[in-house]
Amino acid sequence: MTQDDARTPAERLVRRDLDEREGIGRPLSRRTRQMQRSVEEYLKAGNKPRWMQRLTDIDRGIARERRRIEHAHRLLSAECGHDPARFAERWRERAHQLRFDELNELIDQHNAWYPIERDLPMDPRTRDYVKVHGRSYRRRPLDAEWVLEQFPPVPGRG
Repeated sequence: MTQDDARTPAERLVRRDLDEREGIGRPLSRRTRQMQRSVEEYLKAGNKPRWMQRLTDIDRGIARERRRIEHAHRLLSAECGHDPARFAERWRERAHQLRFDELNELIDQHNAWYPIERDLPMDPRTRDYVKVHGRSYRRRPLDAEWVLEQFPPVPGRG
């Protein structure tokens, strides 16, 4: 295991940014340091906060993967015809071969950074960040189990 592998996705991202900026930059101005940072201010400036852009990228990525997998599911269903056992076996194999590395990296970054970027309060009872709209902010990484839940190994369903 390399030293980089032992770091969280957030630490790898920060390290990469620091490596790129080594020796570059100047101190922030007093005006910049005192300026209020809020979602409203970001939106007025025409820039989305990073957490908002990341969630958009994740949602679009999941939609893209769903379309791609749905297409593969339909093709395999047509190829296997009326043999549900053959379809199920091949679909499970296919589900375990699918890779979502880039999207899962974004999801890992979201799970690591979102509560900090949104300044979520902690719930002293659970010792975790409070829920957002009654749900955990964490996103589940995509894997074979997710594929099989979304597109069961039954021909013609997906």
